[in-house]
Amino acid sequence: MSEKLSESLENYLETIAFLKRENKVARVKDISKMLNVKSSSVNIALNVLMEKGFVLHERYGYVDLTSKGQAVADDIQKKEDILFLFFHDILGVEKEAALKDACKIEHTISDESLAKLIYFVGMLDKEPALKKNIQKKTK
Repeated sequence: MSEKLSESLENYLETIAFLKRENKVARVKDISKMLNVKSSSVNIALNVLMEKGFVLHERYGYVDLTSKGQAVADDIQKKEDILFLFFHDILGVEKEAALKDACKIEHTISDESLAKLIYFVGMLDKEPALKKNIQKKTK
């Protein structure tokens, strides 16, 4: 994405997308609860995201992602998914640790590193014996 958002703002977009998938709607109180922040903090973040064109939100209404916001949320989720798959499924990292690590790294991984990781994971899918060998050595 051309406009780099802070990790915090990316987490808001990711949370909104998750709530919309799970509940069909995202509300300030639900975002607040999921991120463990005050509603006033959510409103401040939403105002910034609205100014940048990532969300739509009317006071006391539902929160929605613009197409730009949805694209960023989808990108973040794809990064988290590949990182989780690498840590958990390939390296054998315990699920909770793999999720936590993937969530942190998704915000900072470079496009080059991500592309090479995707390539590496794809190659391992074609070489099951090598994948098993890596899993044995990392446990």
